[in-house]
Amino acid sequence: MKTAFIGLGVMGYPMAGHLKKGGHEVTVYNRNPEKAKQWVAEYGGKSAPTPAEAAKDQDIVFCCVGRDSDLRQVTLGENGAFGAIKKGGLFVDHTTASADIARELAAEAEKRGFDFVDAPVSGGQAGAVNGKLGIMCGGDEAAYAKAEPVMAVYTKLAKRLGPAGSGQLTKMANQICIAGIVQGMAEAYSLMRAAGLDIEAVTEVISKGAAQSWQMENRIKTMAAGEYNHGFAVEWMRKDLAIALDEARKQGVSLPVTAVVDQFYAEVENLGGKRWDTSSLFVRQETARKGNKG
Repeated sequence: MKTAFIGLGVMGYPMAGHLKKGGHEVTVYNRNPEKAKQWVAEYGGKSAPTPAEAAKDQDIVFCCVGRDSDLRQVTLGENGAFGAIKKGGLFVDHTTASADIARELAAEAEKRGFDFVDAPVSGGQAGAVNGKLGIMCGGDEAAYAKAEPVMAVYTKLAKRLGPAGSGQLTKMANQICIAGIVQGMAEAYSLMRAAGLDIEAVTEVISKGAAQSWQMENRIKTMAAGEYNHGFAVEWMRKDLAIALDEARKQGVSLPVTAVVDQFYAEVENLGGKRWDTSSLFVRQETARKGNKG
């Protein structure tokens, strides 16, 4: 396939690399051109000066940027990709964004004669590097069928959940679950530490039962050591939770745990943890515990 990849952040950079290593032609675009040059030096392929130039004549254009506003800029803005995608082409968006913009871009793509799939991912930077991402997709069946075998180079599991926006809605569920699980771990480990137990030893036992989770298996050692310089940053989790809370208001659904954890993450940011990974809820919990004890 002739492909383009727009956005070479911590996720997009290795994902685009897997496409190239998988035998596809890849043209990349990044807002910082030095990052694109670095990618080309590492993987080959070529870079383009604008999203439109990257998208021109490609079979599939992939995208992974930060926010709705970034996505709108690289698609519909000046020199945006949507002005250059060929008829019958496909745009696959891996950005975690709102369901509203996914539906908006799907409708715009239909007007212009190409397909659109919203395909946010889960698995973090490690999943992107190792090619083991979970991908939640929205779009019509034919578009997904075209995208799925190409995405397979960096996928552990991909699934179409419904029409445009369904991928983004599913990613909201993913982030809601993570937020609740991590806060539960922070509370449990804070109690264990206060009681004088070794939290790694406790985890060895409880992780073999019903409390087991990916977060528990992958974050206990770093939480116990107070290391939070890896994984998914707090500021990005707050962006994702804001999207979920906004969607919940539209749907008339109450998300009390999500709302509380979002505020706890705001406290983590106030502690200097904007770029700490999401397991840093433990810092906030321990700070509160020590304050109460004092």
